[in-house]
Amino acid sequence: MRSLLPSTPADRVLRDVLRHNAVRVTALAALTTVDAGAALLLPTALGRTLDLLLAGESARGWLVCSVVLLAAFVVLDAAETVLTGTTAARATARLRVRLVDRLLAIGPAGAARFSRGDLVTRGTGLAAQAGTAPGAAASLVSSLALPLGGITALVLLDWRLAAAFLLGAPVLALLLRAFTRSSADVVARYQQTQATMAGSLTEALGGARTVAAAGTWHRERARVLGQLPELSRHGYRMWRVQGRANAQAAALVPLLQTAVVAVAGLLLTAGQLTVGELLAAARYAVFATGIGVLTGHLAALVRARKSAGRIAEVHAVPAAPHGHTPLPDGPGRLELRGVRAVHGGRTVLDDVHLTVPGGAVVAVVGRSGSGKSELARIAGKLAEPDAGRVLLDGVPLDEADPAALRRAVGYAFERPALLGGTLAGTIGFGPAPPPRERITAAARAACADAFIRTLPAGYDTRCADAPLSGGETQRLGLARAFAHDGRLLILDDATSSLDTATERQVTAALLDGERKRTRLVVAHRATTAARADLVAWLDGGRLRAVAPHAALWLEPGYREVFAAGPPEPDEPQGTKETQVAGEPDGPSRPKRAVRVTKGGPADG
Repeated sequence: MRSLLPSTPADRVLRDVLRHNAVRVTALAALTTVDAGAALLLPTALGRTLDLLLAGESARGWLVCSVVLLAAFVVLDAAETVLTGTTAARATARLRVRLVDRLLAIGPAGAARFSRGDLVTRGTGLAAQAGTAPGAAASLVSSLALPLGGITALVLLDWRLAAAFLLGAPVLALLLRAFTRSSADVVARYQQTQATMAGSLTEALGGARTVAAAGTWHRERARVLGQLPELSRHGYRMWRVQGRANAQAAALVPLLQTAVVAVAGLLLTAGQLTVGELLAAARYAVFATGIGVLTGHLAALVRARKSAGRIAEVHAVPAAPHGHTPLPDGPGRLELRGVRAVHGGRTVLDDVHLTVPGGAVVAVVGRSGSGKSELARIAGKLAEPDAGRVLLDGVPLDEADPAALRRAVGYAFERPALLGGTLAGTIGFGPAPPPRERITAAARAACADAFIRTLPAGYDTRCADAPLSGGETQRLGLARAFAHDGRLLILDDATSSLDTATERQVTAALLDGERKRTRLVVAHRATTAARADLVAWLDGGRLRAVAPHAALWLEPGYREVFAAGPPEPDEPQGTKETQVAGEPDGPSRPKRAVRVTKGGPADG
């Protein structure tokens, strides 16, 4: 098997699948070999039966043998079909599980190298094609056994029969080689175009509302379907390659079979071959020229190998670095030291030094494109910095135990994914699902409890059956963040779709509720920034200042971030040493006098 699978990324993926299904593949190879053996013995048995009947002798034994071989051939063929299907299903499942594991290991930043449609294509159709490799490899054994067995049988009958066949064997070998090379190239082009088209379709579906609102659906349809002619061209070429190989074989194979039968006829007239042996020779000539079956299995292996190569490209992305250092008990002190991030040749974050004291609330503000979301991703190790380090309670994130890190860091996003099956499952989705009481309490804190209870099944409503608005979806994401324990909570624009009243209630629960968590909040509203202990002001990827909102509000450039005129009623005004006040009717915060810092670490 190793000779068929040299050491390339695609073949390493296939070898893993073969090892995982070693018992089944071995059983399938044995089954196909026995099946081929039965097929090879059957012409001899039938020939002997015919010779005995023509001689007027009893042929009961050979007749029974022929019936047994025929029955065995049918039963083995049925068993081979079932085992091939189940092996392919298990292999496909293995490929998909490993692909998902790898995507989780490389993280969102690594997965961003591929479009969503491309990843879906690799995990569905290409994984299914690659999953046929074990069955195709095992069936190839019988495909090789039949021609080799046919040639051997011709030699045993009369060496001149084999010689007549072997005169054309080199041409058959050249046909197989040319077919394999041509097929590999066209399959690769077809799969690449298929992935590109799937990516375009996914983008169009993801922005369906924008497309409909802009009235550009016809342009999007043309963009997606514009690649269909190229896909069709590669598809037709793939069939032409296989059709040409079969046509060439169809022209050569009858000539070889005719040559063998003609030699057998001459030997029969010379009395050196019996009628039954001539019948067997004709059948063995068919087996020996079984290039059609062989090209079919070779084509399946080529498609499987190319599909595995596409899957291997995901496995080639390096996993996000992590260690095994446990996180010590701590308040959740977060430190970013000289963090730099580059995307597409553009510096998104540049030499960012930021310290978030344990238990503090820090709002990250800045204009669009200033690097807020990238900072939020790096702070919780959803992305890796190109330079610098991030520490949580003194432990670098790339050295921390990943399971402990995920338990310690919670996230809420602008567009949360509704995972978990039901609404309760979505809120409780995580390493350790919380009890129902904690789920409902978190939903109340996120202002989600009221609309959840209006649904027919309440918290047990399936996510697919719940008609949720953007704000309701965000509230479920916030409830999930509230429901899980952890020392650091990161909110990446997680309240952007909430109305003003709901946003105030959620912000109050987030900022004034529990003091044990450190909270890093990407904020676009001045009211949210005003309630934080500190504000980290990003400008063009650099940390321009870290101070309370009241102190920064004196800066004209800071006010321009919110595109606002005078401060809102609940925004504090004062000097750079002024404390950040709470809502007018809410509880006051403990005083925290922090000096404005620019371009360096925050004064904790």
